[in-house]
Amino acid sequence: MGLAIPRDYARRIERNDETQVQLLIDGSDSNTASIALGYSEAIILAENLDLLAGSARAGNSGRVSIENRLRILYNPEQESKNYIVPGLVAVILMIIAALLTSLTLAREWETGTMEQLLSTPVRSSELVLGKMAAYFILGVLDTVIAIILGIGVFGVPMRGSFMLLSLSCFIFLIGALFWGILLSAATKNQLLAYQAGVLTSFLPAFLLSGFMFAIENMPKGIQLVTYGIPARYMITILKGIFLKGVGLDALLWEFLLLTVFALVVFLFATKKLKREIV
Repeated sequence: MGLAIPRDYARRIERNDETQVQLLIDGSDSNTASIALGYSEAIILAENLDLLAGSARAGNSGRVSIENRLRILYNPEQESKNYIVPGLVAVILMIIAALLTSLTLAREWETGTMEQLLSTPVRSSELVLGKMAAYFILGVLDTVIAIILGIGVFGVPMRGSFMLLSLSCFIFLIGALFWGILLSAATKNQLLAYQAGVLTSFLPAFLLSGFMFAIENMPKGIQLVTYGIPARYMITILKGIFLKGVGLDALLWEFLLLTVFALVVFLFATKKLKREIV
C-alpha cells in the first residue's frame, strides 16, 4: 500500500480547509488488500475526528477534514477469483506432474522390467527424458485447459504476454516432472513414491507457496522454508503476468530460479539412474 500526500497538505490543515490523500493498494491479493484498506480507513477516520475536535476547541468555523481518494490497482473489484485462479494453475501443475511421474520408474522396479531397461545401451539421461515425454504432453494439455478455463469461464484478466506465460509454464512443468521421476528412482516403490510425491508437491504447493496463506504472515522459520518451494515462484509469475501485465524484467529472478530447479532435479535424477546402471 502506498500513501500519496499533496504538497499543500500542511497548509490546508493549518487553514482548516478540506484536503485529500490518495491510497494506492495492490489488489492482486484481495484478502490482504481488504485488510490494508480497513486499517487505512480507520486511521484516516481517527485523524479526522482529532482534527475536528481540535478545530472546535480553537473556535474555528472552517471545516477541516481529510478525504481519502482510494485507488485499488490490478484488481479494482477485489474479486478473490482473480487471485485464486492463477495460483491454482501452479498448484494443479505441480500436483499432476509430480504424482504422475513418481509412479513411472517405481512401477518398472516392482514389475521387474527395470533391469531389462538398464541392460540396454540407453543412457540414463535418455531414460529420464523418455519417461518424462508422455507425461509432458499431458501436462501441456492440462495447462492449456486450466488457462482457457481461467480466462474464459472465470473471467480472470490476462494483461501480460502469452509467450512469457507459456515459457514459464513450460519450465515449471519440466521441473515438476523431473522431481517426480527423481522420487520414483529413489524409492523404487509405488506406494512410497506416491506418498513422497504428496508430501513434497501437493502440501508445499498448497500451504507454503503463498497460494493459501500470505508468506509475509508466516513465522520467520517457515518463510525461509518457502524459498525452496518452486510453486512459490510460479505463483508470483502467474499473478504478475495475469493481473499486473509485467514482463521478464520484473520476473527474471523467479524465472531463473525455476530454470535452475529444473536443471538440478534433472541432473540428480540422471545421476541416480546412472548409479543403477553401473
